Amino acid sequence: MQSQIFELQYALDTFYFLICGALVMWMAAGFSMLEAGLVRSKNTVEILTKNIALFATACTMYMICGYAIMYGGELFLSGITGDESLVADALTQSASSGFAGDSVYSVAADFFFQVVFVATCMSIVSGAVAERMKLWSFLLFTVAMTGFIYPLEGSWTWGGKDVFGLFNLADIGFSDFAGSGIVHMAGAAAALSGVLLLGARKGKYGSRGEIRAIPGANLPLAALGTLILWMGWFGFNGGSVLKLGDIASANTVAMVFLNTNAAAAGGAIGSLLLARIIFGKADLTMLLNGALAGLVAITAEPTTPSALQATLFGVAAGIIVVLAILALDKMKIDDPVGAISVHGVTGLFGLLIVPLTNPAATFIGQFVGAITIFTWVYVASLIVWVIIKALVGLRISEEHEYEGADIAECGMEAYPEFTK
Repeated sequence: MQSQIFELQYALDTFYFLICGALVMWMAAGFSMLEAGLVRSKNTVEILTKNIALFATACTMYMICGYAIMYGGELFLSGITGDESLVADALTQSASSGFAGDSVYSVAADFFFQVVFVATCMSIVSGAVAERMKLWSFLLFTVAMTGFIYPLEGSWTWGGKDVFGLFNLADIGFSDFAGSGIVHMAGAAAALSGVLLLGARKGKYGSRGEIRAIPGANLPLAALGTLILWMGWFGFNGGSVLKLGDIASANTVAMVFLNTNAAAAGGAIGSLLLARIIFGKADLTMLLNGALAGLVAITAEPTTPSALQATLFGVAAGIIVVLAILALDKMKIDDPVGAISVHGVTGLFGLLIVPLTNPAATFIGQFVGAITIFTWVYVASLIVWVIIKALVGLRISEEHEYEGADIAECGMEAYPEFTK
């Protein structure tokens, strides 16, 4: 009877893991739609090509070496088929400890859930460098980011390994439940290094320093992308509970879903109200980024806050992201979709508020963890970007930027019937 109950829990936890992974995979569609909506129509095909190609590249590189770097084991997934021995060991342990113990699920399911997180991290970079980066240069960077840079910092956090053998982040009180820093701030750090090397889009900033708005071509698409990301985030945070097959875990999952939704709603409200105060209008793009900022902020710890606290955290994140977007523009850091502000600034905010509700985390641990993640990803990414720039270049020509990356990089247009 005990073994039958355990097998049922194993099947339920594995199934839950896979469903949440599929939800996170659907976030790739959200990023694609959001970015395609916020760039000019002449760059739409290239954006969509990047997002699908980066997902495929991330999945392949993480399979080849990323998963092994992050969690140990052989290359090419030679150790990923050890589920039978894993279950046998767990069954032996459950005889004395009870079936509702540590999470036990298919290793293949774990890989699938982890690999979609890698792709999410890389999707953040895509939007920030949009409209002026060469497609193949971006994909070369994707190989390095998903195969080495992200897995190594992941090994120090979720993998539990020491940072270059010097210290262990968990020992100093670092906690990042689903990846405000590990995934989102890491993606923003890589994006920032690339954006600084690329420079701004032509015409974004005037000779006198004035900021010129470059409106996106399809705001309905951007809104759809945001709602897809909002839905996918339930898998992102909910799946990070790692199990469902007992009462305590089921209650935790329910709380994570509740807090994830509450923070997104708070972020949308906070950004909308601040945009009304600053601009005198209800700015849709700020509203969209505010909702995403609330989601990013709550990702570091969605289990311990109350629903009201999660909402307030979201409101704060929504306010912060509007100010961050305006500040980066004044610094002439051109980010077409606001990815660095949404995922970087509010990712850091999400890490720093964890100790407010989770006593196991410390402010020092969160700060050191944030600095470690950002420094490693930024410096390593900068080195890779510089190498790619020296070998093949990063930026499309001024002529190609004027005519659009769609024709220059992909040889087709997203809306050919509207072309004169």
